[in-house]
Amino acid sequence: MFVIAGIHAMNLERIDLNLLVYLDVLLREQSVTRAAEQLGITQPAMSNGLKRLRELFNDPLLIRASHGMTPTERAIELAPRIRQALSQVTDILEPRQEFRPLASKRVFRIMSSDYAEATLVPALVKALRSEAPDVVLDFLTPSDVSVQDIEQGKVDLAINRFNEIPQSFHQVTLWTDSFSCLLNRHNPAAMRFNLKTYLESQHIWVSKTGMGIGFGISPDRGGLGQIDAALGRIGQKRRITIYTRHYQMPALVAHKADLIATLPSRIARLQADHPQLVIKEPPFFIPEFELKMAWGPLLHHSPAHRWLRQLISYVARQITEQEATAEAERLSRRRTRLRDRE
Repeated sequence: MFVIAGIHAMNLERIDLNLLVYLDVLLREQSVTRAAEQLGITQPAMSNGLKRLRELFNDPLLIRASHGMTPTERAIELAPRIRQALSQVTDILEPRQEFRPLASKRVFRIMSSDYAEATLVPALVKALRSEAPDVVLDFLTPSDVSVQDIEQGKVDLAINRFNEIPQSFHQVTLWTDSFSCLLNRHNPAAMRFNLKTYLESQHIWVSKTGMGIGFGISPDRGGLGQIDAALGRIGQKRRITIYTRHYQMPALVAHKADLIATLPSRIARLQADHPQLVIKEPPFFIPEFELKMAWGPLLHHSPAHRWLRQLISYVARQITEQEATAEAERLSRRRTRLRDRE
């Protein structure tokens, strides 16, 4: 009978095998936080996994000590056997042939927001043309996709801002972004841009986070998002006259009317090429947000899927590094101009 340190085959039907993966990482890292980060899950999800493992093995497994967490005698006994069992399972499930991007014609379905499509996707497509010219990307909008589509592997990835992600999903942060205000340079508020003029203006609301079909906005019910939550914390409220889920719309409207669009900074910079538009820093504090890539457990170990995730992460790092370099050069040129004036 197949046994893993006291777990009999007759009991396998009640075991979530993901727990063995959790245990393997926990015993290596001896830290709930580091183990959660390595697996791309939340710390509460990892803590819940440890609780279930303790019940499963009827042992504390890891005990908190002054220098971190220390494995019990049972855990030390389990570690090599768990690692061997996972290696055998992986060997059974992994395809024998490695994924070959240059020869692949696979279709990847990716849910992405307007924000991700404008800021990340162009560089991703460029990288893909050289890495895997025959691979096909099928981009879906957040409203096209449900959580179940990703859980069942019908959709490979979701790239968006998420208020919450199912605990079973894996996730990584691609980058963080701030907010900027986009407005007509002839807008009276542009001459003296402060909280007073900001609140006196009319605004465009734009957002689409998460997944699933969206519904119309009901301003009285709240839930308008990060910008309005930040205003609420200082006891203020802006006057919104246009609601949209498309990041491309504000630039079309902002240069025709006395409106302000408060947008992610990367989007604002992309849309500020119009000579009538200017970018201003918000006159109040808005926390930064994270662009995340999330995927379900079903495809987590797929070589093709792993390759795509690594490529997207690489492209995101390149974008942020290029932006940092450009910003450093801009500041250097500014310092040079100031010195020349002195």
